[in-house]
Amino acid sequence: MTSAVRTSRPLVMAGGAVLLLALGLVALMLVRPSSSEGSSGRAAAPSDTSVDVGFARDMSIHHQQAVEMSFLVRDRTSDDAVRRLAYDIINTQANQRGMMLGWLEMWGRAKSSEAPPMAWMGHTVESRGDGSLMPGMATDAELDALRSAKGRAAEVLFLKLMTVHHRAGAEMAQAAATGATTDEIRNLAAGMVRGQRSEISLMADMLEERGSPV
Repeated sequence: MTSAVRTSRPLVMAGGAVLLLALGLVALMLVRPSSSEGSSGRAAAPSDTSVDVGFARDMSIHHQQAVEMSFLVRDRTSDDAVRRLAYDIINTQANQRGMMLGWLEMWGRAKSSEAPPMAWMGHTVESRGDGSLMPGMATDAELDALRSAKGRAAEVLFLKLMTVHHRAGAEMAQAAATGATTDEIRNLAAGMVRGQRSEISLMADMLEERGSPV
């Protein structure tokens, strides 16, 4: 990929904890193999071009930006509801990202690829050079605007950006929930669909309370 999502210091710190969680997950799965194992006692790793691997790579990037945006708004508002939502997104999506990176490690697959994002969905996504690597992702300019905003303005911008982010994320997750071959990805993706759709509804209500349309 030609551009990268810029991260904040708290995100780097959170990444260390997530990496430890991911390594623990990998160790647990190696000790207790999944039901998808063959007769040899070891599960066959999904191919590099599979839905499972492509989704794990792309959603890890998608989640990384959601976590970054949540850290940004958390430090720019004192509103309890928005800070609580940001905290939930940070913890949920950092945890899920750690799981996906852990599975890629266990499968022996690289965490990045030269293939265009979302090729596993049959989509062609070309980088526009604005930081928005996939549908729903905020541009560099939008992230800069969120960094500059404070109070109610930061809350509204965050809720709007995260709503768009979640809608695209839920679409990606739905494709993985129906197209992946591993129980790990299918189950995780299905949970993402439910969780992100629920948060989309919550954010619509929060925007209405702030007198702003989605």
